[in-house]
Amino acid sequence: MTLPGVVGRIDHLAIDLSHMQVFVAEYRNGTVDAVDLESGKAVGRIAGLHEPQGVAVLSDGQLVVACGDGSVHFYGAADRREMAVLSLGDDADNVRVDARNGHVIVGYGGGALAVIDAATHRLLSTLKLAGHPEGFRLAGAKALINIPDRGAIVVADIDAGTVTATWSTGMRHLNFPLAIAPDGGWFALAYRLPAALQVRSMDGSVVSTRPGCGDADDLFVDGDRFLLVCGAGHVDVSSATNVGGQVERVATAPGARTGLFVPELRSLIVAIPARGGAAAALWVLKSR
Repeated sequence: MTLPGVVGRIDHLAIDLSHMQVFVAEYRNGTVDAVDLESGKAVGRIAGLHEPQGVAVLSDGQLVVACGDGSVHFYGAADRREMAVLSLGDDADNVRVDARNGHVIVGYGGGALAVIDAATHRLLSTLKLAGHPEGFRLAGAKALINIPDRGAIVVADIDAGTVTATWSTGMRHLNFPLAIAPDGGWFALAYRLPAALQVRSMDGSVVSTRPGCGDADDLFVDGDRFLLVCGAGHVDVSSATNVGGQVERVATAPGARTGLFVPELRSLIVAIPARGGAAAALWVLKSR
């Protein structure tokens, strides 16, 4: 699926299953494209954004876009009309949706998570952190947060607005993507330096560490498998339980470090940046 006129880095993706559209945050381009999965074509574009990074589709169809200038934009899904804008100050990045109440959680700035009411577009609370949050995931009121600037993994209670634990990453650095097991019993994270994929229990203790890949920015758990999206130009598929098992390396393209796993479609969608005369694109990899 080609993304016409898109240059530079592509950041995160979100899907609207009701309309079978994928939304693509095109960081360098300052745009978000809506791509129809059935036709494989871009069907709409939001332009004039400053470094769009995180995107999410809410249950009521709203589209949320977090941008590098600290702004968070809310759009109607059907017409992509802007409904509201909030300013968080700086570097609004990853976006998650609290499944319990529909609140939008955005990591931003020198270290904070913002909790936003999606219905009123009002900032409800701010959870302060020791550094900029990169990959983070929610498990009820608990948030697991990678803070690579501090070489740390933080556990926070988003309801209480407090940090409850901080775990060091030790001699491993640049911990960006993070994923929680479907049953909530453990979580995994990827380091870029030295490259590794690590599993930890929910109390922070290390269960296993295995070789990984550099420049990884997205990690997903598909049943008993890990899907690690690697900027070197491949997706690494490995067993979540067999540490020494074989790693299947699926070729993509250089710089393709972000993606979106869609369990309902049994598919991993990978963002391919424009390089060497080839246009930017989305590749759909079917999970076996």
